[in-house]
Amino acid sequence: MPIIHIPTPLRRFTGEAGELPVEGTTVEEALRDLVRRHPALERHLYADDGRLRSFVNVFKNEEDVRYLQRENTPVGEGDTLSIVPSIAGGAASAAAAEVAALPELEPSEIRHYSRHLIMPEVGTAGQRRLKASRVLLVGAGGLGSPAGLYLAAAGVGTLGLVDFDVVDESNLHRQVLYGRSDVGRPKIQAALERLHDVNPHVDLVPHETRLTSANAREILAGYDVVVDGTDNFPTRYLVNDACVLAGVPNVYGSIFRFEGQVSVFWGARGPCYRCLFAEPPPPGLVPSCAEGGVLGVLPGIIGALQANEVVKLVVGVGEPLIGRLLLFDALKLRFRELKLRKDPACPVCSEHPTQRGLIDYEQFCGVAPQPEEAMADDFDVRPEELKRWLDEGRDLVVLDVRTPQEHDIARIEGARLLPLQELRDRLGELDPAATIVAHCHHGMRSAQAVSFLRRMGYDRAKNLAGGIDAWSREVDPAVPRY
Repeated sequence: MPIIHIPTPLRRFTGEAGELPVEGTTVEEALRDLVRRHPALERHLYADDGRLRSFVNVFKNEEDVRYLQRENTPVGEGDTLSIVPSIAGGAASAAAAEVAALPELEPSEIRHYSRHLIMPEVGTAGQRRLKASRVLLVGAGGLGSPAGLYLAAAGVGTLGLVDFDVVDESNLHRQVLYGRSDVGRPKIQAALERLHDVNPHVDLVPHETRLTSANAREILAGYDVVVDGTDNFPTRYLVNDACVLAGVPNVYGSIFRFEGQVSVFWGARGPCYRCLFAEPPPPGLVPSCAEGGVLGVLPGIIGALQANEVVKLVVGVGEPLIGRLLLFDALKLRFRELKLRKDPACPVCSEHPTQRGLIDYEQFCGVAPQPEEAMADDFDVRPEELKRWLDEGRDLVVLDVRTPQEHDIARIEGARLLPLQELRDRLGELDPAATIVAHCHHGMRSAQAVSFLRRMGYDRAKNLAGGIDAWSREVDPAVPRY
């Protein structure tokens, strides 16, 4: 019997099983057998018209079935099928430069990089290529922290950082650029201080702004390599497309709970991110790290692998992950590698692209406009107003749409747990005539829940503005913040 590998985001539908034997002689039969045994998977794998969703890829052993016989690809004993959903060779231009044109190393730099210089694969020429290189790091969070530290330590000559966030206490278990004294500070400021302390020879260029379609091409201009440390789909597609248009490699990494992915997307020499995932998943279908969690050491592993790929690209050694997707499972301590191919119909990197500029990526990912119902005056309830209603003894349901793990951390007394991912299937458990106040962590998931409930006829559903975090800050400090 073939085996199907279940990625972490889908394991909640298989009783947390990561690998399952299935029956069938083709990919289609094997997937249908999987769905028959675990019906909740069907809407995550198949669209309403019965076709496999465009953001779900299936690999037979190491090959993408899209380049075999698609769902008709035969499978048998010993074959492994891998479901790979979206999760928010060669050298870079600096490596191609003549050694004589590269900047010389100062005596202090020779001391700093001495362990590089004595390696034949790097040597003086390789270190001078690193000094001449310009690398842009998009995101100074979980992935950007280790990648930034290692790239600065390695001697990348110019390191640009794009980030507009501030350091939060919840960042500290994984974002190793920062310490407790940095909480509340802009990440860019704290990162510049830390990286300068690691290596004062590196020219650090801050871009304290959100990367958008309006500024991406200007920000990327002049950089040799881009490191994708983003945590959302709109920015990930923006980074990919901007890199394709600029002709530079995009060193990709993504993380979720215990699993990570790494690749080098370079439209000029191989596939890009869109060749793998032509379209993003629907909003809310794939949990973010803020919703699903992430093992603290995982971004360190994946970010370090990204930094490793950058060094190889710049120095011009080894075999970069172009056309290969590296999967890492921290629980099993297992690496797997899948082959990627360039999509001849890719809208951005094919020979005949249909998209020649940057677009509205939030709209592309379905997250830009708020639903009309969310704009209504009675859509949101402030925490103090909900507190007054509860004190008055009003008949209402406080609906917690977070995960059970979040509910265990902190909860509003009397709230009913019904995770957002289960809301559609368990809608019948709620009274359409009831006043329902839904909440999540910060109010985004619960807004989606309330919009859905109102479309289904639950006209008295409301959203707790700011979520349980606002409740803790404004009403009940005894509820832990996380």
